[in-house]
Amino acid sequence: MKQKTTYLHIGMEKPRMRSNLRIKLGRMYYGMLRRFVWVRMNRCFAKERREAMLPYRYFSHQTILLRKLKDVDMWLQYNKIVNLRLAVQKLDGVVIKPGEVFSYWKLIGKPSRRKGYQKGMILKNGGFEAGVGGGLCQLSNLIFWMTVHTPLTVVERHRHGYDVFPDSNRTQPFGSGATCFYPHGDLMIKNNTQDTYQLVVRVGEEYLEGEWRVSSEPEYRYEIVERNHEMKHEFWGGYTRNNELYQQQFNLNGELLEERCIVRNSAIMMYSPFLEQKQCE
Repeated sequence: MKQKTTYLHIGMEKPRMRSNLRIKLGRMYYGMLRRFVWVRMNRCFAKERREAMLPYRYFSHQTILLRKLKDVDMWLQYNKIVNLRLAVQKLDGVVIKPGEVFSYWKLIGKPSRRKGYQKGMILKNGGFEAGVGGGLCQLSNLIFWMTVHTPLTVVERHRHGYDVFPDSNRTQPFGSGATCFYPHGDLMIKNNTQDTYQLVVRVGEEYLEGEWRVSSEPEYRYEIVERNHEMKHEFWGGYTRNNELYQQQFNLNGELLEERCIVRNSAIMMYSPFLEQKQCE
């Protein structure tokens, strides 16, 4: 079995506030670079979609559509569902052949009002606001979580630098998602196997549902475990949350074959990490 590596958290710098002009120029610059990448890699991207599903299910998962979040109006959640339905139409049934790369934004395109996208919740600078296409991170989160339970390789993944909301009915470890921001904050997945994979996603009545299907019967199963979770008081006064996620590979007899670190997370906490002590009456 491959030996796991343990990393130590050595502190996180205080976030720097950037002007709106600098943010706008940065988006233009990195957006230009992203489009150059898309042109250069165009022949590598997965494009084909099939209605008929591949014969074997590798992994499936679902996440609740409507969640009560502190200070977040529910209309943002309902608009999110509209946005998810539009994005799912672009992704459902897409196949990734050996050597091909799945690009979240290359397939979905820019979410705009003209395409029917509504204002949903967007996380920004440690808070949230309403923005067209908001809420699509739930879909990229789902795809990332399913992918790390398969032999597919995640070649690009981003996570928010802020932990905005405390855990509420959390079913996955902290930092197990993948945020997205068009066009340069992409989720890209490469098929380095000899099999063909197919993404199946749908918006149900209560849940966003998805699965990875594959052309050959799976030979392995994967589990994700969290290690070295820590909430730390930084020297500049704030709190950060840190952890590592490890992917474990098992054969069909349940024997652990390999364990490797796939994600190291560090985020600034925007809520108190400790319960307030109530005074006795």
